Amino acid sequence: MFEYDKNIPDPERGDFLISEPFLNDPNFERTVILVCEHSEEGTFGLVLNKMSDLTLSDVMDESINFNGYLNIGGPVEQNTLHFVHRLADQIPGSIALGEDLHWSGDFEHIKFMLNSGLLKEDDIQFYLGYSGWGSGQLREELDRQSWFVRKKATAREVFDLESDILWKSILKQMGGKYKVFSNYPVDPRLN
Repeated sequence: MFEYDKNIPDPERGDFLISEPFLNDPNFERTVILVCEHSEEGTFGLVLNKMSDLTLSDVMDESINFNGYLNIGGPVEQNTLHFVHRLADQIPGSIALGEDLHWSGDFEHIKFMLNSGLLKEDDIQFYLGYSGWGSGQLREELDRQSWFVRKKATAREVFDLESDILWKSILKQMGGKYKVFSNYPVDPRLN
């Protein structure tokens, strides 16, 4: 049996939260969350590896030139739309999460760039809803070992790794016992 970390650090903006292998919550089973905001008031993040079968056309009243599927950002307010991109210098109001990785910004400008062909689909991801924790709530979950923190997400990981292998890939990159966790079966009884 492996020992979990006793002192998992608080995440910072731009870090990954990775669910432990047996987190018993269907919203977060084997998920990777990109932390967009973390403060004393709480934490806001987006699940990176849960896809929906919806497109922007399905959720918007107007036509936007984007054919990719939307991600499920989390169980909170799934009637809201969020986005992560790698074009900070071109999108006013963007919030830096790391090198070449940004969250939010002027949505009207995003729509203009997509419809004008100035923004490639590979450079932006859209999310329905978000993941959120109130003051102290995430700390309690970290202390119960429900999450691992991986510092400094990269744009390559967010945009270029396939969502169905993201959880496993990030754990493998972390090495050591995390690499072993990445190989845990979803249901050990079937092993």
